[in-house]
Amino acid sequence: MAPDTVSLRYFLVLAQELNFTRAAARIGIAQPALSARMRRLEAELGTSLLVRDTRTVVLTTAGAALAESAPPALAALDRAWDAARSAGAGEVGTLRIGYSLSTGAETAPSLVDRLIRDTPGLEVSAVPMATPEISTAVADGRIDTGITRGEQPGRGVRRFLLRRQRVGVQLAQHHPLAEDPEIDIAAAAAYPLRLPDRTVNPAVHDQLAALFRDIQPTPRFRTPAISFDLFQRDLRDGLTLAPAGEAAITVLSAGLTWRPLRDAPTLTIHLVLPRVQSPLHRRVRAVAKTLAHELNWLPG
Repeated sequence: MAPDTVSLRYFLVLAQELNFTRAAARIGIAQPALSARMRRLEAELGTSLLVRDTRTVVLTTAGAALAESAPPALAALDRAWDAARSAGAGEVGTLRIGYSLSTGAETAPSLVDRLIRDTPGLEVSAVPMATPEISTAVADGRIDTGITRGEQPGRGVRRFLLRRQRVGVQLAQHHPLAEDPEIDIAAAAAYPLRLPDRTVNPAVHDQLAALFRDIQPTPRFRTPAISFDLFQRDLRDGLTLAPAGEAAITVLSAGLTWRPLRDAPTLTIHLVLPRVQSPLHRRVRAVAKTLAHELNWLPG
């Protein structure tokens, strides 16, 4: 059997000092213990490594060969241990993230940037996906984790609340309601309301529509022909409002603004992970939890 690495490391110190007393003091053990270690090491190797007398320690040919070859071997072993520990901590590998388009404005990029910054050994790829597909893709292993808006259904996954957002409306800066710091839900319902296509995100569509359930007369809902229009052309008529979370502020194009709806419930964003989680999944969860705390994504 190969000798233990502790004895090898002790031997290298002794090979540098060529003195048992100094070597034992440098290592932090008693001199008899160091002598016993060296005798055991020689027995394991089946050869003498040291020539001892009352004053001096001299390396044998075998000892000199070991002193030369052991450091790179120990360094390689240390790298192997570090690699194993990093893998066990979820700090190396490839992480595939799927995110819904609505979380791509701020939440998903913030998490991806933090994962890359805090975990240099991790390769991260992130792709936008249709929201109803994300939980299924996590459950069957096509992606490692997902970021979705709303409480999305799905089996074989666990969801962790990542962020709460105030609900408001996007509107043109020249809209009659744009002067108000907050907008009453009833006042917003007097104007055409653009809601996302229900097939794209049923949970969020239903939550936003429910804000206006008790309003009479029934609000005028419309679904945009283009599901993700960066220029928000339909809002520029100065009438149409688009209910959205406050992260919409970060992607507003020129001429548009966002105002919160008074007394509206919050929208939620969730991290989706498989029910059975690896060290990599637990690493993502830990980083996401820290990030949510630092950015105040879960106030109160």
